[in-house]
Amino acid sequence: MSEIETKHNMVSIKIDGVEYKAREGEYILNAARANNLFIPAICYLTRCSPTLACRICLVEADGKQVYACNAKVKDGMEITVDTPNILKERRAIMEVYDVNHPLQCGVCDQSGECELQNYTLELEVDSQSYTIADTKRETKNWSSVLHYDAGLCIVCERCTTVCKDMIGDSAIKTTKRGGPALDKALKGSMPKDAYAMWNKLQKSIIAPSNGTEYTNCSDCGECVAVCPVGALVSRDFQYTTNAWDLKRVPATCAHCSSGCQIYYEVKPTSISDRREKIYRVTNEFHYVSLCGAGRFGYDFENRDAKRDPKAFTKAIEAFKKAKVINFTSVITNEEALMLQTLKEKLGVKLINREARAFQIFLEFYKEASGKSLYTLDFKQVMGSDFVISLGISLRNDNPNARYAFNNVQKLNKGAGFYFHPVGDNLVPTFGKNIEMFTHKVGEEELGLLLLLELFADKDKLPKEIKEQLDREKLLEALGKDSAKFDKAFTKMMKKKESFALIVGEDLYFHKRAKNIANLIVALENYSPVKVAMVPPKTNSLGVALICDLDDEANGYTVGYNALGDFRLSALGDGDLDIPALNQQEGTFTNMNKRVLPTNVALDYDGYVLNDIVQELIDAPELTIEWTPHLPKSKGFKAIEFDALPNRYLNDGTEDRGYRLDVVEVEPKPSKIEKFDDKIVLDGQIAYRCNPQRQFNDFTNKAHQIFEEFGLYVSPEMAKKLSKRVIVELDSGNLELDVIVDDRMAGDIVAIPDFKSAENVYELFGASRYQKVIIREV
Repeated sequence: MSEIETKHNMVSIKIDGVEYKAREGEYILNAARANNLFIPAICYLTRCSPTLACRICLVEADGKQVYACNAKVKDGMEITVDTPNILKERRAIMEVYDVNHPLQCGVCDQSGECELQNYTLELEVDSQSYTIADTKRETKNWSSVLHYDAGLCIVCERCTTVCKDMIGDSAIKTTKRGGPALDKALKGSMPKDAYAMWNKLQKSIIAPSNGTEYTNCSDCGECVAVCPVGALVSRDFQYTTNAWDLKRVPATCAHCSSGCQIYYEVKPTSISDRREKIYRVTNEFHYVSLCGAGRFGYDFENRDAKRDPKAFTKAIEAFKKAKVINFTSVITNEEALMLQTLKEKLGVKLINREARAFQIFLEFYKEASGKSLYTLDFKQVMGSDFVISLGISLRNDNPNARYAFNNVQKLNKGAGFYFHPVGDNLVPTFGKNIEMFTHKVGEEELGLLLLLELFADKDKLPKEIKEQLDREKLLEALGKDSAKFDKAFTKMMKKKESFALIVGEDLYFHKRAKNIANLIVALENYSPVKVAMVPPKTNSLGVALICDLDDEANGYTVGYNALGDFRLSALGDGDLDIPALNQQEGTFTNMNKRVLPTNVALDYDGYVLNDIVQELIDAPELTIEWTPHLPKSKGFKAIEFDALPNRYLNDGTEDRGYRLDVVEVEPKPSKIEKFDDKIVLDGQIAYRCNPQRQFNDFTNKAHQIFEEFGLYVSPEMAKKLSKRVIVELDSGNLELDVIVDDRMAGDIVAIPDFKSAENVYELFGASRYQKVIIREV
């Protein structure tokens, strides 16, 4: 068990006379769920703060009525789920919910999976005791993807809670809307909770928190996922199908390294076209939150691919004469193993820029620490109470890393540091105890040295580190006033016990990556801070572990979803079609160090990589027959694909795939080098960074992901530029439209890499940052 994991004492409780075990301090509702017991609740979300908005989770604990979502268990507690009075209260609340709810279930998008329907039946509401005047409630389109119907809204506040506690946007809130005067006579005839609910429904509505008609948010759609009724729906999904007509395909999101659990929900396109179509993506929202790419970027399949024998023959010829295979990490572990096998059998070189940088950094970390993998996963990060982000653009690089940073502030009364050269206006809104370090490019080592100064046991530190630890000078170099910071830091540290450091791609592409890896290991060895790493792309960790990647290569190149003399492409624009990841089964290795299964959502009629490998060398018949052969020396296990689970248990346990084994070796840390300010960049700087919701060619193909390829700039930087510019880099120029990102701050501009055809990785070379010249077109 990692030092950061919260250790829970187990206590004994009784629910309806039966003894159960529960974690001390856990909410009654979660304790019941963990023991597979049902207590009704509409408003509560497992990983968020309780709101007491619905009040139907009323139970009796040690003789007193309490709300199960907000009352914590203690040893010996006796709980009764149903009493005559509680059942009366719950029924009255449901009657109030139902009294003016529109009877349009036949056309409502939530029909068939509506919690209001379910609880109305569960609580046997078969008559209505109240007549209450209704108010006008208009529908709104909050964004390009979100539709809100106030007439269907029951103001359970799930949407506002998940947006605040999990996503961090706080883009919507409960607000007053006006309504008829309350009938005081009803107060005496209604149970008190039902009367409070009626008051709330009459007077409240959900609205954008910025005071306009439109949300300023990440368009993640998590509010749609958690809505128990049909009030919040995807504009694209609205009125397209019934929930019960859809087939759910359990899978893993293919877009970033989070590897979130998802369901592709599919059915035939039409009566005449029996090919299935993905209508939406859903998730187990109590246990995992999706970003906008995961929820809305689902239609990236290579739909019309057919077997073309002539193209296949040319592909075989191309592989036979190839010197290089160029590929991205938007592939499965099984495909990575096939490419590695081709390297071993045919002698080709493997080029993957982002996975190679991560692979080298992991080797540096392994050499210094003696461990093949970083210490923490992101569930453990969410269990910390002090979280630090360094070398990663949280908002853009990995949404779930951002969610973890935010959740620590909201639920754990946490604190945090955010180190990054690009200013961010969103991260400071996550909590009151966040210190922002907007440092210069190249000063990442100073951030790590400051962390060693603040958290490490100085008596145990090596001399070469001690010599660099001057708190005042480090703070000054990082743009902080020492006296003000010390005062804030003292407050931040109160009652803090567990510390997590999130690091990312900026460090893997850093000129001094080895020294940075050694500093991180020193921080783990001499302080309570433990590290979690964010792999750059979908399966970068899997590729880095499986493939023997090369730094440089020349000669005839086969591109696998990448540039090359002969291109295999899942986009349908290459020399030979291959399947997209929503048309494959196989596994990914995500940033939580888990090997996760994904399944076929849509049929594919063309060739797959395994067909080519079979033609060239001896290979299994099916792609998933490679799964148990993933290298055990790198932490994989000899488990058949069909034996891999993909679910969450009621207590929140992630029962998906398996966790990689950590391979341990004798640590051989290098001597820490002195910081060299010659690597610090000044002047106009461009940063290789994607806009939120864009990760690769496949998110770019999806019709609900609309973020464009362009030059992303802060509002203040936009005032200095024309609408279209030429950016001059060392290896070439790009002509780009200027796009304002109101959550950016400062003068550093961002150039995306999600379009492989633009070859941005090659333009930036071995760093995410480059000095550039920007001029008007």
